[in-house]
Amino acid sequence: MSTIAIIGAGNIGEALISGLVAAGHDPKSVIATNRTPSRSKYLENEYGIRTTDDNHAAVSGADYVFVCVKPPQVVSVLSELADTIDKNDSTVVASLAAGVKIADMEEAVSAGTPVIRIMANTPMIVGAGMNACTPGRYVSDQQMDEVAEVLSAVGDVVVVKEDQMDAVVAVSGSAPAYYFLFTEALIDAGVQAGLPRDLALKLAKSTVAGAGALLSQRDDEPATLRANISSPGGSTVAALRELEESGIRGAVFRAVEACARRSNELGG
Repeated sequence: MSTIAIIGAGNIGEALISGLVAAGHDPKSVIATNRTPSRSKYLENEYGIRTTDDNHAAVSGADYVFVCVKPPQVVSVLSELADTIDKNDSTVVASLAAGVKIADMEEAVSAGTPVIRIMANTPMIVGAGMNACTPGRYVSDQQMDEVAEVLSAVGDVVVVKEDQMDAVVAVSGSAPAYYFLFTEALIDAGVQAGLPRDLALKLAKSTVAGAGALLSQRDDEPATLRANISSPGGSTVAALRELEESGIRGAVFRAVEACARRSNELGG
């Protein structure tokens, strides 16, 4: 079984670990790095994996290296580990950081190292993530397939062009936050309408989850599903009119544009 190193086992790193172990990957073939001893101990106890605070030790002999540090740290981490990675046989390096371009990663590691840029999102914590991947110049079809198989343990996988990646960040990577904000507002509005907060929370969470499941499991367009519950002159239409008049579509367009622009800026 392949050895997987996860550099920076924060939330995204832990989500990947959780998915791999749940999918039957041998925990002892997964090694993660973290600078906090208590965090490392938690990961060992929770998932049965190996941990270390030494990045070089983690990547030595690894078949796949997933870099889960913050975007500004990716290139420096790869530069630091370049020689150690180069000693391995065909190690594939993947970054899960927004904005960091393949060219910058390839320049940081030894010539010919296979590099993959990945945009994941936090629903991978519950196995419902979306992972958009762009392979670098030296990634073979087999290596891309193998990485996609690893990522399938935590959600869906798509392959995209790199010039689409900033838009992917805006529509997938950051987008769960938009839904959380909408749900938060829905709960507060329910309380204002007279519901106890715990009931408003339960109703809003269940509705958002159910609507998402319906959308993902049916072939209908979102507009069709919306129309199905919008009786002429009814209460739903009254609510939708208020949302439209408040500029919900324009707000979403501006949010996606701002997110994509910032993702590009993060990549330098």
